[in-house]
Amino acid sequence: MQMYEEIEQSKLSAALYLDEMNKRIRVDLARGDLTSLLTYVENKAATFPCEKIIFKAREHQFRTLLEKGFVHEGMISHYFNGDRAHFLSRFLREERRSSNHWSEEDAILSSVQNLGVKPFVKNDDHPILLAGSGDAAELATLYKEVFQVYPVPLQDPAYIKDAMGKGTIFVCIRENNQIISAASAEIDDQHHNAEVTDCATLPQYRKGGYMKSLIMKLEEELLLRGIFCVYTIARALSFGMNAAFHQLGYQYGGRLANNCYIYDKLEDMNIWEKDLGR
Repeated sequence: MQMYEEIEQSKLSAALYLDEMNKRIRVDLARGDLTSLLTYVENKAATFPCEKIIFKAREHQFRTLLEKGFVHEGMISHYFNGDRAHFLSRFLREERRSSNHWSEEDAILSSVQNLGVKPFVKNDDHPILLAGSGDAAELATLYKEVFQVYPVPLQDPAYIKDAMGKGTIFVCIRENNQIISAASAEIDDQHHNAEVTDCATLPQYRKGGYMKSLIMKLEEELLLRGIFCVYTIARALSFGMNAAFHQLGYQYGGRLANNCYIYDKLEDMNIWEKDLGR
């Protein structure tokens, strides 16, 4: 189960993302007394098998969280209306802190960063389409085929329709009357940022360079909406996805250890960010 909880007390406020599937709590929009908020979050974590607490913290909250035992995992430079967001985490189990693939992921990142950043020309043979609610069932079918496990229920058309209704943009490519590749941008209108996510291509089409074209289309749509801060969280073990974002001018922002279940296991995730206003 995944749900949001809004906290409003006399000296603090926050939004908690309670994610039982991935055994984590994410704290968004924290304001006020962090010590009292941490006590509240720790008590909440005891109500289900929570293994990781993640804060999206502002600059002035950084030191307090470090002093409370949180580990700095990454940042997004312009997340809060142009101000930096820090990802700080506390691991509640030793197994959740330890990654079996960190050295391999370091090698992948190094190889990616050695690639040149070069202009990419979209393939006009496959037009990029804005997906609507009528495409939700087909999108769900694509995600079901590509992902054995995913952090959110993308295999459910109702979930996709709900995301669209809340402003998430989905783009896709079709061939032979089926969706072969898709991606989305989840927009945070309050803080003027967007996460590029839900990137998937059917295995037989993965050499076509479609994902870069989809990402560029999402960037165009975000610019039209006045969104300049764009980021993504990509599987650290995926050379292809990390290379795609690097070559499109995204900057590396850190790695989230054992962040979520995707494909067939708990995965480390790399943060990549881009300022579309530059």
